Amino acid sequence: MQPIKVLVVEDSIVFRELLVQNLSKDPAIRVVATARDPFEARDLILAHKPDVMTLDVELPRMSGIDFLRKLIPQYPLPVVVISALSDKVFDAMNAGAVDFVAKPAISNRSQLEDFIRNELLVKIKIASTAKISNIKKTVMMQQEQKQAHSNIRSNLIVAIGASTGGTEAIFSVVKDFGTDIPGIVCVQHMPPKFTEMYAKRLNDQCRIQVKEAQNGDRVIPGHMLIAPGGDRHMRLIKGNGAYQVEIKEGPRVNGHCPSVEVLFESVAKAAGRDAVGIILTGMGGDGGKGLLSMRKAGAHTIGQDESTCVVYGMPKVAYDLGAVEYQEKLGDIAGRTYAVLNKM
Repeated sequence: MQPIKVLVVEDSIVFRELLVQNLSKDPAIRVVATARDPFEARDLILAHKPDVMTLDVELPRMSGIDFLRKLIPQYPLPVVVISALSDKVFDAMNAGAVDFVAKPAISNRSQLEDFIRNELLVKIKIASTAKISNIKKTVMMQQEQKQAHSNIRSNLIVAIGASTGGTEAIFSVVKDFGTDIPGIVCVQHMPPKFTEMYAKRLNDQCRIQVKEAQNGDRVIPGHMLIAPGGDRHMRLIKGNGAYQVEIKEGPRVNGHCPSVEVLFESVAKAAGRDAVGIILTGMGGDGGKGLLSMRKAGAHTIGQDESTCVVYGMPKVAYDLGAVEYQEKLGDIAGRTYAVLNKM
C-alpha cells in the first residue's frame, strides 16, 4: 500500500518542523511538502496532489477557515485542523474539514510526540478514507424540513452517537428538532473543553436547548445533553420516575471515553422501548453493540446510510449487526425520528 501523502500547513517554523519530523517516523505517512500560509499551500496542492492536509486555523495572509471555504468547493481534499482551544474550530468543520485535534504545548517534547502518535496520526489515517463529496453535501445542507409534529410522549428518550464527521452531521439532524422533541443524550468523540464550546454553538443555532452534561443533570423534553470530552463516560439512569445522566470516570471502551457504546447500553437498560437510538458517521465500531441492545430492548433505531456518511464505519458495524431498524440519508433522519416518536 502506498504511504499517505501529507501536506503540512503551519506558520510556526518550530512546530512545523516538529510535525514533519514526527509524522515522518510512521512508514504509512509521507510528508510531501510544507507551507507557511494558504497561498503557498494552494500551489503545493496542485504540484503534489496530497491525500490529506493538516491545517492550522490561525495563518498569515488568510485564515485557515477562509482558505477551507475557498478550497473545498474547488479542490475537495481531506483536511485535519490543528487548533488551539477556540470555537473557531467549528467554523473550520462547517467549512469542510474532516476532523480536528487540539494543539499541544510545544515546550513539552514527550507530550508533543504522544499527541502526534496517538491523536494526529490516527486522525490523518482516518481522514485519508473520508468521502469528501459527503462533507461538501453536509456543509451545503441548509434546507429546512417541515415535520408533522403531534403529541409526543414526554417520557421518551433520544440517544445520538457519532465520531468523524459528526459535528456537522449532528447539527444537520438536531437543527430540525423543535421544542417538542423528547430529551436527548449525545456522545460525539471530541477532546476535553471543545465539547462545551460545541454545545454552546448548537444552543445558539438550534431551537432546542443544548448544554455540556454535568453529573446529575435531568434529561427533559426540548433539551440535549452532550457528554463532556475527557476521561468520563456518560450513562442514562432513571430514578423516581425521571431520567438523568451519570458522569463517571472509566476506562476507554472501543478506544473512546466517553463511549457511544456505554451510553447506548445504559439507554437500553434505563429506557428500553421508550427510546430512539441514532448512530451517525464515524470510524470504527463504537456504539454498534449498544444500539443492538437498544433494539433488542424494544427501542427504535436509526443509522445514517453510506451515501451520506463522511466515514461509514460506526453505522456500518451497527447495520451489519442487525442493530439498525431504519437506514436513512442524513437529511431524512430528523423526519424519521419524528415519524417513529409519533407512533410510540
